[in-house]
Amino acid sequence: MLPRFQHILIPVDSTTRNNAATDIAFELAVQNKAAVSIIHVVQAIDSDGEIPDEETTAFYDQIRGRAEAEMERMSQRFIDAELRCEVKVRIGDRLREIAEFAVQHRVDLIVMTSHRIDPAHPAESWATLSYKVSVICDCPILLVK
Repeated sequence: MLPRFQHILIPVDSTTRNNAATDIAFELAVQNKAAVSIIHVVQAIDSDGEIPDEETTAFYDQIRGRAEAEMERMSQRFIDAELRCEVKVRIGDRLREIAEFAVQHRVDLIVMTSHRIDPAHPAESWATLSYKVSVICDCPILLVK
C-alpha cells in the first residue's frame, strides 16, 4: 500500500499545547515515511508598510533565535526516526504564512493544535487560527484538542 501522506506540516507556537499534535504528527509521519515541516510564525507588528527600525529588527531577531532553537529541539525526534524534517521560522501574518507554505511545499496534511469550543460561546471559535487554516487550506487538516 502506498503512503497516504508524503509531507506533513506542523504549525506550532512556543507553548507545550503543541505536544499532542506533534505526537500524532510523529506517528503519522513514521507510518507513512513522510517528510515533516515544523513552522512557527511570529505575528508581525503592523507597521503600515514602513521598514522596521533597529529596535524592532532586534526584537524579531531575538524571537526568531529562540523559536529556531525550540523548533530544532522539536525536530530531533523526527530526525532520530530517520525522517526528513525541516524547521522554519517566519515573521508575518500567521494564516497567510501557513497557507502559502502549504501550497509552495506541496503539503498534503496539516496537523495542528486546536482548542475546545466553549458551548456557551461557540461563535468565538470561528475567529481562531486553526479554524481559519481548516477553511483556507486545500489539504486535509487534523485539528488536535
